[in-house]
Amino acid sequence: MKQIMNELGAKRTPFIFILDYDLNNPIVIPLTKIDANTIKYKVNSQTNHDTKVVASNVSITHDPIDKDLYKKAFEKIIHEQTIGNNYLLNLTFATEIKTSNTLAEIFETSKAKYKLLYNNKFVFFSPETFITINNGEITSHPMKGTIDAAIPDAKNILLNNKKEDQEHTTIVDLIRNDISQVAKNVKVTRLKYIDEIKTSNKTLLQMSSEIKGKLPMDYNNNIGDIIYKLLPAGSITGAPKKKCIEIIDEVENYDRGYYTGVMGIFDGTNLDSCVMIRFIEKTDNGYYYKSGGGIRIDSNMDHEYEELNDKIYIPIH
Repeated sequence: MKQIMNELGAKRTPFIFILDYDLNNPIVIPLTKIDANTIKYKVNSQTNHDTKVVASNVSITHDPIDKDLYKKAFEKIIHEQTIGNNYLLNLTFATEIKTSNTLAEIFETSKAKYKLLYNNKFVFFSPETFITINNGEITSHPMKGTIDAAIPDAKNILLNNKKEDQEHTTIVDLIRNDISQVAKNVKVTRLKYIDEIKTSNKTLLQMSSEIKGKLPMDYNNNIGDIIYKLLPAGSITGAPKKKCIEIIDEVENYDRGYYTGVMGIFDGTNLDSCVMIRFIEKTDNGYYYKSGGGIRIDSNMDHEYEELNDKIYIPIH
């Protein structure tokens, strides 16, 4: 698929790409060949659908995953960090959810910069940009650090939390190094800004940063190479990336699939893409919401378990 992306980019043919976490089942389709009955998307202002199926009451409920199961994985990660094998790792789980809504209703009703409904198999509504390319400038917005906005002085607590600061800074440095593989003059242009995300039952504050670099003049000929060099996204693996991927494979008890992969659109000139988080998958055994967060040696297990559950929501306001 990497070569197909290069070829379409060289021809300046607009296309969508949906790349799973392990790159076992990547999807690349020219926009003119998309069947809207199979793929519905929204990438900022780019979309192929009209809102028709908005439900009056979209909601989900869930029972948290077994805490002992989470604790076992958490303690393994802390052990690996104690012996120096990693210093930040993104741990995720799949939580069974209940809903009376269809994936189409969830897609249409949810509000996010990036959304995708794929073949009635999964839907996501992501706030996190992976990379954008505009006039040869590549930009990334790594997102790491979350707090309930209802907590008094939540913004300052998040910005001044030592653990969240170290976690965020680690990911910013990792993404900056990743982008330096494909671009020159790479700089952090905004550090630690806060976005507000409204959910069905609360408002969250999310911390992000902005990183920019300059691509070669012929970047459109190498769109596939550029994307693949940056995968998997550092914000959903950890650092160092290679060792984190090995540990993730060992401690997570499920297949991430398309969750934490990347999706985006090349419009013939520019590119916009996201990390596929806030993710619901339909299986033969029911619906599952995949979520997680970054673990450091100073992380509190109870707090991380709570964050994993806080991220199980639909942004409908």
